[in-house]
Amino acid sequence: MASADLRDELTCSICLSIYTDPVTLTCGHSYCQVCIGDVLDTQEGSGAYRCPECRAEFQERPALEKNRKLCNIAESFLCSNPEQGEVGIPCTYCDSPVPAVKACLLCEASLCDKHLKKHNKSAEHVLTEPTTYFGSRKCPIHKKILEYYCSEDAVCICVSCCLIGDHKGHQMESLREASEKKKKKLKNVLDKLTSKREEAEKSVLSLQEHKKEVQEESAGVTKRVTALIRDIKEQLETLEKLVHIEISRQEKQVSLRVSDLIRQLEIKKEELSRKMGDIEELYNMADPITVLQGQESDCTDIPDVEAEDKDTKDIKVHAVGDLDVDLITKTLYTGLGDIVSGVKKRHHALEASDILLDVNTAHCKINVSDGLKSISASESTQNYPGNPERFMYYAQVLNTRSFSSGQHYWEVECSDLGQWCVGVAYHSIEREGDQSWIGGNKKSWGLWKYENGSYYVSHDDNKDSSLPRIPTCLRFGIYLDYGTGRISFYELCDPIRHLHTFTATFTEPLHAGFHVSNKAWVKIRSQD
Repeated sequence: MASADLRDELTCSICLSIYTDPVTLTCGHSYCQVCIGDVLDTQEGSGAYRCPECRAEFQERPALEKNRKLCNIAESFLCSNPEQGEVGIPCTYCDSPVPAVKACLLCEASLCDKHLKKHNKSAEHVLTEPTTYFGSRKCPIHKKILEYYCSEDAVCICVSCCLIGDHKGHQMESLREASEKKKKKLKNVLDKLTSKREEAEKSVLSLQEHKKEVQEESAGVTKRVTALIRDIKEQLETLEKLVHIEISRQEKQVSLRVSDLIRQLEIKKEELSRKMGDIEELYNMADPITVLQGQESDCTDIPDVEAEDKDTKDIKVHAVGDLDVDLITKTLYTGLGDIVSGVKKRHHALEASDILLDVNTAHCKINVSDGLKSISASESTQNYPGNPERFMYYAQVLNTRSFSSGQHYWEVECSDLGQWCVGVAYHSIEREGDQSWIGGNKKSWGLWKYENGSYYVSHDDNKDSSLPRIPTCLRFGIYLDYGTGRISFYELCDPIRHLHTFTATFTEPLHAGFHVSNKAWVKIRSQD
């Protein structure tokens, strides 16, 4: 019996098992940390927290202090009595641990099958599931079994509380009725929480999928950028070699010209040296007759010094030449321009020349011109033939070609006056009614400029989002990546500025879409 008594002292009154990580409230009662934590969670919002055993109230959630001594005792008890943990709640009247099947609230005893058969069958002996904690089953004031629930005070009470206690005259319910009502509320809360959890799980899966897509896209972009940079480096190296070759060619050409002039001057120098020797020899003679006779005989050989000096200067100034730096610079800049043009062509997956307007879809208040590349709002009604694809409600038009895969890019120039929109739409977009305007449904996405100068991006039933910064120029680029479900709008100022990106899962081929009204116009620009 001593072992059974010790087990009672080491049993949590909530889970009815040996303490696990026991903690103690300020009132002195101990519970498993998880058990009392769950109880306190259910009491949140009720106005006060209560001890399940003595009903002591706490205005704030009580701090849980770990009872290390009790924890050590419980662990030692389980180690020395392993069978006790398997029995569960033992019968109060058996000498050896025998599991109880019922508990009598009146007798405050747990009963095995044998003692249950001998137990009093009268109504006041209320039987419940096995428990070692009977304090929470009885009224702390009248010590009677709890049978009713006071709805006004939200507490379980006994019959004496109903008749003569503080709860006299209050609205009462049986414990079963009150329990069923609370279970119904809990079920509603549980259903809502379950729904929210499912939504959270879907959001997590969606974000994880988006993260994966971003990582895959990042890897693809990184690969393309790396290849582009490598190609640019190779082209720059080739251009560097070409410029070096041109410099070397000019250097060799100038060097040959200079060498030729040097040879001419060397010959001239030798001739001058010879003449100087003859003159010096005549100059050094002492006999005047010889000098004079020599002058007469060699007069034609005496050089004209000023004429010789002019010839030499002419050779130095006019015959040498220099490097053609302009030609070298032109070679360099032309090569760089070709590289930049190549990069632009690789960036623009679709040339603007591929965007042609479909007159069969144009509203009768739209004038299509400039080789199917310009639209403008028309005050007069255009004489377009009847066509089921024609927009009848809004002044809009689609392009001829659809996009069902790959990456596409086009540029537009728009008016400062009036109202216009550029974007994309499925071919199945409505042609009449409120669901037919670009961006006002699930089948289209658009960048709008209103008459008051404000800019919006729109998709799905007029759910507008104003742009954080108003564009400063009226040239725009639209980039469509069908595979990754991205539509991006750019302002083509200096530098280029990103305006907005839509993300979606495309289910149909897309067309470029345009809207103009109130003197507005839009032109599809050709690539430079």
